Amino acid sequence: MGSHSVEDIKRASRGLRGSMVESLADAHTGELREADQRLVKFHGSYQQDDRDLREARRLARLEPAHAFMIRIRTPGGVVTPSQWLQLDDIATRYAERGLRITTRQTIQFHGVVKHELKATMQAINAALIDTIAACGDVNRNVMVAANPLQSQTHAQVYAQAAALSEHLLPRTRAYYEIWLDEQPVAGTPRVEEPLYGEAYLPRKFKIGFAIPPSNDVDVLANDLGFIAILDADGGLAGYNVSAGGGMGASHGDPATYPRLADVIGFVTPEQVTALAEAVIGTQRDHGDREVRKHARLKYTIDDRGLAWFVAEVERRAGFALAPPRPFGFSHNGDRFGWVEGDDGRAHLTLRITAGRIEDAAGSRHQTGLRELAGLLAAVDGTQLRMTPNQNLVVAGVPAALRARVDELLTGFGLDGYRHASPLRRNALACVALPTCGLAMAEAERYLPTLLDRVETLLSSHGLLDAPIHLRISGCPNGCSRPYLGEIALVGKAPGRYNLMLGADHRGQRLNTLYRENITEPDILGALDPLLARYAAERDAGEGFGDFLVRVAVVVPPKRIPLQLAAEEQS
Repeated sequence: MGSHSVEDIKRASRGLRGSMVESLADAHTGELREADQRLVKFHGSYQQDDRDLREARRLARLEPAHAFMIRIRTPGGVVTPSQWLQLDDIATRYAERGLRITTRQTIQFHGVVKHELKATMQAINAALIDTIAACGDVNRNVMVAANPLQSQTHAQVYAQAAALSEHLLPRTRAYYEIWLDEQPVAGTPRVEEPLYGEAYLPRKFKIGFAIPPSNDVDVLANDLGFIAILDADGGLAGYNVSAGGGMGASHGDPATYPRLADVIGFVTPEQVTALAEAVIGTQRDHGDREVRKHARLKYTIDDRGLAWFVAEVERRAGFALAPPRPFGFSHNGDRFGWVEGDDGRAHLTLRITAGRIEDAAGSRHQTGLRELAGLLAAVDGTQLRMTPNQNLVVAGVPAALRARVDELLTGFGLDGYRHASPLRRNALACVALPTCGLAMAEAERYLPTLLDRVETLLSSHGLLDAPIHLRISGCPNGCSRPYLGEIALVGKAPGRYNLMLGADHRGQRLNTLYRENITEPDILGALDPLLARYAAERDAGEGFGDFLVRVAVVVPPKRIPLQLAAEEQS
């Protein structure tokens, strides 16, 4: 399906309705009509099929094993324990392989069949959660630093992000009519889309809120970023604004590339909404609607120039951006274990490998988190916060409950963060095979094996405690933000990957291609001498990616984003 036809589908969709009702009612097939497969993304779902079964079903003259991924909208990844229990029940009733925390701080359900799609959507709504705009050519789930240390700042920034997420939702009532049986009122005028227009955006749009010194949201990988700046008294003064980030690329197409955002100025909290509208409006009107691979904001900025972009945003917003204020990032990972918040309560970050929460392979992680949520549901002020690194923060735990929480998590094997290596704690993976239609190679299913192999190398060089960030993606589209990994694998074909090296551990430098289209033995063979050199020649506290750049094993990308690096602020 060509990119131009996608624009036609959006314009002809009657506010994202299409023929969805008819598609859902067709019991002769497990798939939606072709145009509805595009539109259902705006409602928070992707049609997929089990690629492990695809060939056998083809030979048996059966249609693919169609099922749907559903992604919920949870700004900042925050849910209550009671909502977690409802999500767990939905996963148990309708989905396969439990719940999955994504790299955008939300939950995905996999394997929902078409005739249960509507019931699943209604169950999500009953939990006071929705899936509106979790996918599609609109603003997606808004990320917020999970931030277990600065509780008061997190509360302020989270409230702003949640309000912005709500403000940027499409205005069409299609979601409520199709999934929740809302009846259109006779004579009601058609709802216009004052922000998105009839064709919505050229491509997806992503927003992240970072709270230095943590960059767990990888804010510079987002189309639009807000970097919290605190005043001398610790209050929220406003945000540095970054624009033009994006991870997606295509193999063999130099016109597509990952890009880090530029820091373009400073806004007050009161200016955030107008600034976001101005950026989205600029992309709506000037983004590429002919070539979808070239349709993200990063290309609009590079094609027209950063100065033009800033001037256009300021014109639309009605105010000039103030100069950016100093800030510094120290890391882009999570802080594991218990930390004391500034609100007098404790927060516990748990490691969830690849974000997958299920009872499988001898583990009972889904049951354990169900028990935990049940324990916390009766305690006011507790939250479960999904992190941008696929982990889970148990937030707001009173001191009297900490021992019971520890006991419960240990009993269900959820205390793995205690003994996992830094490599294992920080690793990210996208879903990839068997459900993602874009995947060229394994990612989530391969991650445990890959970690075992790389840990063996680290151990042989005395580096098992080195905080190296590893990321793996089944394709170059970059859902696991692989281009910000000190070590990253990007899928090329079954069992074959591009080896990318040299990002930093702050999310402020992209990695570069080191070896192309290689298999596991070649990957390990390439890493072995580099790790040996790192062990022997590194400076005190020097990260692996920084070392590789310093000794010129890899050359960082020529383009350096306009930003205030942490070293420059110290």
